[in-house]
Amino acid sequence: MELIRKRVNDHMKVNQYRQIKYLTFPLLEQAGMVRHLFSTRIGGISEGIYASMNLSYSRGDEKKAVDENFRRIAEIFEATPDRIVCSKQTHTTNIRRVTEQDWGKGVTRQLDYDDVDGLITDVEGTILCTSFADCVPLYFVDPVHCAIGLAHSGWRGTVNHMGAVMVTAMQETFGSKPEEMLVAIGPSICQDCYEVGEEVAENFRENFPGEWKYLLKEGKAEGKYQLDLWEANRRILLNAGIVPEHLAITDVCTCCNSSVLFSHRASNGKRGNLAAFLELRKS
Repeated sequence: MELIRKRVNDHMKVNQYRQIKYLTFPLLEQAGMVRHLFSTRIGGISEGIYASMNLSYSRGDEKKAVDENFRRIAEIFEATPDRIVCSKQTHTTNIRRVTEQDWGKGVTRQLDYDDVDGLITDVEGTILCTSFADCVPLYFVDPVHCAIGLAHSGWRGTVNHMGAVMVTAMQETFGSKPEEMLVAIGPSICQDCYEVGEEVAENFRENFPGEWKYLLKEGKAEGKYQLDLWEANRRILLNAGIVPEHLAITDVCTCCNSSVLFSHRASNGKRGNLAAFLELRKS
C-alpha cells in the first residue's frame, strides 16, 4: 500500500494482518500497555462506495458486511467485537468514561448514549473506537496511571479544544499528568485539501487569539481559507501540557489518499467510515 505523505517522518507505520492493512504509531507502542490501530479501506468485505473495510452501520452499508469487518479488526486485538465500545459523534467535546458495562456498545449492542466524541477508560481489555472520514483522531495513553483515551475532533471539536478537554478529563478521572502522557494525532485531512469559509475562519480567529495566523492561509477563492487541523491540534495539546517528545503527528492526509482511506471531501459524502481503535492491556 503506497501512501502519499505530506512530510517525511517516522511517526506512523503501515502494518498488515492477513488481508488487512492498517496504520500504527510507534510512540504509542513503546508504552508497552496498549494495542491500537487506524484502519484503511483495505481488508474488508464491503462493496461499492463502501469498499472494502467500512466500519460504520449508519452509512447505508449492509449490516452483515460491517459485522464481518468489525470481526476482522477485533481479531487483530486477539478479541471479539463484544469488547469494542464506540462513540456517538455529534461534533461535541463531551467525554464518556467507559467500563466493562459498556462492552459491545455500537457493534454487538445498541448504544444507550448520545453526543459523545471522546472516550476514556482504565479498564483492561476495553477497545475504544471512534469513526472518521477526514476529521482528526486523537489518541491518549497514560502509562503511569494505566489509562487511555480516544477522541474525534473535526473543526468544531478542534475550535473548542477537544484535545485539552481530553487531557483535563483524564487528569480529573485518573490523576493523569500531561507531561507523562503519550499522544498521537491520526490521519485526517491536510491543510492543502481543507478549504473553509469565513464563518469557520472567524471561529478560529476568536478561539486561537495570537495563533490563528499559523492555522489559516488564503484560499484559492475570495472568502475562502485553507485550515490546518494538524497544527491546531498540535498547539492545543502542547498548550495543555503534552511535551513535544511525547506527541506523534500524522503525515497522512485522508483526502490525498482517498483510494486507500475514506474521505468525505474527496468522495462528496459517498463513502464508508474509517475507525481508530485503542485497547488498554495492563498485563
